[in-house]
Amino acid sequence: MTAPLKHRTLSAAIVDRLRTAILDGSHPAGTQLRQDALAETYGVSRIPVREALFQLEAEGFVRIVPHKGAIVSELSLEEVNDVFDLRALLEPRMLASSAPRFEDSDLAGLDAIQGRFEAAIAAGDVAQWGAINAEFHLALYAKANQPRTQSIVVALLQTSDRYTRVQLSNTEAMGVAELEHAELIRLCRAGAFAEAGRFLVHHIEAVRRDLLRVLGRAA
Repeated sequence: MTAPLKHRTLSAAIVDRLRTAILDGSHPAGTQLRQDALAETYGVSRIPVREALFQLEAEGFVRIVPHKGAIVSELSLEEVNDVFDLRALLEPRMLASSAPRFEDSDLAGLDAIQGRFEAAIAAGDVAQWGAINAEFHLALYAKANQPRTQSIVVALLQTSDRYTRVQLSNTEAMGVAELEHAELIRLCRAGAFAEAGRFLVHHIEAVRRDLLRVLGRAA
């Protein structure tokens, strides 16, 4: 029996649970998500379920299809390019504003996140890879003072989570991710902010290329 929902609003809690279920493969691409079944599972009315499905559609996790309802979205090469184009444009801009304001505590926080990322990879904890990766990137931009851009980047990283889990499905990609995150921290600590921005673009583009290869083979 699914535990009662107790935190935040019902629709936000359902969004979190459904997003996690899509990311971990419990609801594979192409699965129909029926409002009545979900409402029964979570012990709520259809209204918060419907609101949650609309939010997941906005994030790209589901498609609302006439006469069929919500369908879990396929992994899309077009979406990969769209998301990573935007990330390569927006994230270096945020880093350029944020990194010069870092204090020792900010860099220590990045080190701590990096440590948890490495531990999750070593443990094969798939559920944590994408979440910690997103946390790391957002910590890089935490002092940018660009709230509108940050909200867009948060949404992009949520969408990227699904792809990141695919991209990090081999040990070589995981090792590269560890090394590149460590290099970003090193450049920020050294005050090499312009170089850090260029390396961030390289990092985002390398993930894109690897992911397109993985999805291309799957197709």
